[in-house]
Amino acid sequence: MTTRPIAVVGASAAGITAAETLRRAGWSGPLTLIGDEPHLPYDRPPLSKQLLHGAWEPERLLLRTEEQLAPLDLDLRLGTRATGLDVATRTLTLDGGERLACAGVIIATGVAARTLPAADGLAGVLTLRTLDDALALRDRLSGGARRLVVVGNGVLGCEAAAVARELGHEVALVGREPVPMAAAVGEGIGELLAEEHRARGVRLLTGEVAAFETATATADAAAAEGTPAQVGGVRLADGSRLPADLVLLAIGSEPAVGWLADPALDTTDGLGCDAYCAAAPGIYAAGDVARWEHPVHGRPLRFEHRMNATEQAMAAARNLVAELTAEAPAGPPEGAAEGTEPPERRPFAPVPYFWSDQYGLKLQAYGLTGGADQVETTVLDREARRAVALYGRDGRAVGALACALPPRQMRALRALVATPVPWEEARDRVREATAAG
Repeated sequence: MTTRPIAVVGASAAGITAAETLRRAGWSGPLTLIGDEPHLPYDRPPLSKQLLHGAWEPERLLLRTEEQLAPLDLDLRLGTRATGLDVATRTLTLDGGERLACAGVIIATGVAARTLPAADGLAGVLTLRTLDDALALRDRLSGGARRLVVVGNGVLGCEAAAVARELGHEVALVGREPVPMAAAVGEGIGELLAEEHRARGVRLLTGEVAAFETATATADAAAAEGTPAQVGGVRLADGSRLPADLVLLAIGSEPAVGWLADPALDTTDGLGCDAYCAAAPGIYAAGDVARWEHPVHGRPLRFEHRMNATEQAMAAARNLVAELTAEAPAGPPEGAAEGTEPPERRPFAPVPYFWSDQYGLKLQAYGLTGGADQVETTVLDREARRAVALYGRDGRAVGALACALPPRQMRALRALVATPVPWEEARDRVREATAAG
């Protein structure tokens, strides 16, 4: 009898980590890694920073080389898209029509960049999610585009705006909310970032895109040649116009769950999972696409952060092997390595962490910073943009963020929110930690 494979869908940071963890956890059977991009798994955070800046080339983003992947004995399917999943039989359908019956599946398909219908068929309006996206944007920035309009003032938009400004381009950063990154970090830290962007020469605007305008010199020629017209500007809902050689849409993302039509799965805001990262028996999820019940915070959470992708992939892989072991009527399941101690299923209860680099500033956050009902921001040195913020929910401190703080103080903040404590106690401890620094 042929052992069915475990399939990991998504050749991402979460996907490659899941594959490696499956091997470490004792799975010696067939292992398939499916990725819709043609590239080997690569790291995404540098796309909007080092790669876009030109400091790194694509090879440096690779998470593993072909030689490093060889010991995993993968059935590597790059440039292949999963188009369906039958949950009851754990059978994947691939874009070539192949059906792959699996022992288990880990879904790590991440998210897809949102766009605007008005941008369809217009040259010079780009998104930034994949390696190819980042290279296209870098090429345009180095090829003569001098006026960049970034639509969306969240983390990605702010990082890209900072890089473009450092490269000497004119940059306008447009957001629906007046304060950059306010949804992620609160208004206090957001205002500090706004000051830095303005000081660096970025034009900050509030508004929504009403239309894109084409460059007059190219519109007629493009129509005659049947090629896309080149963007020439952005018109906002208030009637104002921003000239542009290039537009970056950084307006958020959507979990890549459109291919998951099986009614046994909950695909509301990502793929719904339990505390063990299981979406259904034998079906697990990890990374940006996964929405799971966090056992400490007691509610479903979904994080689009790099550290979470790695940590959750390890948890999902170990829990899947543990489930397959428990399913086996006698002894380890087919594909499990002989003599391997099977892992136990454990809830996934991380302390979330994310960071952002803008100009020379590093923001680092632990816990939950979005959706807080209490935020206290302390600016320790406005000129140096040194600050700390505490985030609370339902009377407990659930998140902490620091800008330009030394590592020792950052460790103190992490300990503070690892197990949420009462708001007043947390606030006093933050004051003590920052005063001591």
